[in-house]
Amino acid sequence: MSRGIVLFHTTTSALRGEKALKKAGFLVKLIPTPRELSSDCGFVIEFHDLPLNQLQAALNEAGLEFEIHFLP
Repeated sequence: MSRGIVLFHTTTSALRGEKALKKAGFLVKLIPTPRELSSDCGFVIEFHDLPLNQLQAALNEAGLEFEIHFLP
């Protein structure tokens, strides 16, 4: 199973990202930023086995800056 997170620069962006992805029909979860990752924001969006190109398109359409990381 592929597990990843989406990092944002602000909490507001993380909340907007969660809303945009859920509106697009993705099952995502807002969680605290893992300690091993540095971020200005205290939250990330966690996802499992989602089509990366569609996830990126939904976030780009919402006008958000983000980074995607895959976790073991």
